[in-house]
Amino acid sequence: MKMESPDYLRTSLAAAMTLKLKPGWFYRNAKLGCINLLLDYHDGCCANCAYCGLSRTRQGDFSSKSFIRVSWPKYPLETIIKRMATMEKDLGRICLSMITHRRAVKDTVDIIERIQKTIHLPISLLISPSIVTVTDLRTFKNSGADKIGIAVDAATPLLFDTFRGKGVNGPHSWDRYWTCFKEAVDVYGAGNVGSHLIVGLGESEQEMVEAFLKTRRYGGSTHLFSFFPEDGSALAKQPPCSMGQYRRMQLARFLIDETEIPTDFTFDNLGQLTDYGLTSHEIKHLLSSGKPFMTSGCTGGNGIVACNRPYANSQPGPDIRNYPFTPNYQDIQKISSEIFTYE
Repeated sequence: MKMESPDYLRTSLAAAMTLKLKPGWFYRNAKLGCINLLLDYHDGCCANCAYCGLSRTRQGDFSSKSFIRVSWPKYPLETIIKRMATMEKDLGRICLSMITHRRAVKDTVDIIERIQKTIHLPISLLISPSIVTVTDLRTFKNSGADKIGIAVDAATPLLFDTFRGKGVNGPHSWDRYWTCFKEAVDVYGAGNVGSHLIVGLGESEQEMVEAFLKTRRYGGSTHLFSFFPEDGSALAKQPPCSMGQYRRMQLARFLIDETEIPTDFTFDNLGQLTDYGLTSHEIKHLLSSGKPFMTSGCTGGNGIVACNRPYANSQPGPDIRNYPFTPNYQDIQKISSEIFTYE
């Protein structure tokens, strides 16, 4: 018997550690709030995204390919369910990620139903719009999923096509992703659909802010990532964006998604964000809270972000990009020194 989905799933390394399936500890005692699961097939994902460790042309067996720089070990679904059951009170959510594969839709429904027989945590799906129809979205919801994530990733149509579509002989299209986003909001309701966007694929800061605004206008919110090169991928040699760029985008996303503060952004001739339309006191207050710089993702039942993905965007250490906990005083001082630093 092949060790494939739906009977087997991969988990993030952080989830495997949290479930005590792998040894390890988290820098600064971070706690993972969401168990991240990934569908797994012997023939892998048919997409070929230039920055992704799971792309079909990256060398190696699919089950051994890293994703977001770390291994995703594979376990029987029943083992994962049993481990989650022992610590359900300490978790806020489960996220099941599809890959672009002909069996993914059917198996996703099967897995949701099997998990829900034992586990009573909310379930998010990170879907592949290229193979998902609006009927599938309704089926996912009826099976028990309450939130949808869509990894648009690239902020502009050109970058999307270059790194995910025709530029890499990939199956994805910008128009289909955003059409699916609107379909998901119609099915799940405003506030229950998130776009993944990656800072540092070559977009300007102005273009990224426009993508935040588009997501919000469609009834969703942005789950923000910083590009980090994956060994063996087509973009393995491209460096991450500067810390200043990422900090400015984190604050812009927070203002758009999580406050009622009117946004009046100013950009220079390079498309860099130079002014938020706020007073220095308002900026200082936002910085001192630390909240804009924490991981953005799906919330748990308590309304707090559960999918906090410790160190998915950077190595554990002082240069944290998405804080999986509230930044302390020293963190705030460092963030304040970074955010208005321009290259």
